[in-house]
Amino acid sequence: MDVSAYVWRDTRRPLWTLALVVPALPFVALLLVAATGSSSGWWLTPVFILGVIPVIDLLIGDDRRNPPEDAVPALQASRYYRWITYLFLPAQFVALVMACAVWTRGPGPAGAVGLVLTAGLVNGIAINTAHELGHKRESVERWLSKIALAPTGYGHFFVEHNRGHHVRVATPEDPASSRLGESYYRFWPRTVLGSLRSAWRLETARHRLRGRTPWSVRNEILHAWAMTVALFAVLTLGFGPGVLPFLLLQAVVGLSVLEAVNYLEHYGLLRQRNAAGRYERVDPRHSWNSDRLTTNVFLFQLQRHSDHHANPLRRYQSLRSFDVSPQLPAGYATMLLVALIPPLWRRMMDHRVLAHYGGDATLANTAPDYPVLTPE
Repeated sequence: MDVSAYVWRDTRRPLWTLALVVPALPFVALLLVAATGSSSGWWLTPVFILGVIPVIDLLIGDDRRNPPEDAVPALQASRYYRWITYLFLPAQFVALVMACAVWTRGPGPAGAVGLVLTAGLVNGIAINTAHELGHKRESVERWLSKIALAPTGYGHFFVEHNRGHHVRVATPEDPASSRLGESYYRFWPRTVLGSLRSAWRLETARHRLRGRTPWSVRNEILHAWAMTVALFAVLTLGFGPGVLPFLLLQAVVGLSVLEAVNYLEHYGLLRQRNAAGRYERVDPRHSWNSDRLTTNVFLFQLQRHSDHHANPLRRYQSLRSFDVSPQLPAGYATMLLVALIPPLWRRMMDHRVLAHYGGDATLANTAPDYPVLTPE
């Protein structure tokens, strides 16, 4: 038996707690505003997430090491890693309550924008925590996933991602798989509306298969949406109706962060059809990956997305990097910003998609108006 399973240690074990820095940032911003008297302190969170992390990502670089398979069972069973994801939620919700209190006191125009971005980024990244929890079999983790989705009102993600996206990923039928030549701004309405419709159809079909109406207390989507309604109602009662615009704005920012991540995860990638006319099985070639250490630590290794799709129950600490997976030129934090600038995005990504398919755009998942040219 390979003795490496007994001597191997997760050298990144203490680093995983850095994921909790994200929901802690609003409290640091509060201290900064109190110390300086300037509402510009509310820009700390967006500057750190979208400015500082990409720089650190670039400086530290990649870490492609994988845990030995003999060590994975013990790694998966360790509750240390689970508690890090659990602790994200109370910090997320306390930060939201604090932000509501600040909003009602009037942080000024610049401070208000910073506050919306702060709450939206924290709750948008919390969707990644919900993503990690929602794939697990344990009922407590699945319920925690819905709770983490409540601040953004994106509870249907719990259904659509698990039962829709994972089935249709890297196909034209998947609203969460972006197409070659499609900008983020064209992708956003298609994925937001398409994912909502798909989630409701999936949940409706599940209930009708069992002879039940979808308007039931057993409806997973209604569970999640009820949590959002209850949360917003409690916050409105506590802070007044003036907090509702803030809650709605930060929710839009949060869901837009999620959809920006969706945009870059499968851009232009396509599963080919086999002789029977069915799509081939999902494999490491169908997701864009990044081995940047910093963003992987902050995002529970979401960037090892190929292994996640191949093994959805595999916990974040044991996800692997594959040589055959297409690699992004930078980590998610950087690429999210690039996605907001379509000419820059296409300059960085289109040639990578085409190279992945040997220059043949007909093998890619392309936008309807993309000029498809086959190699001579």
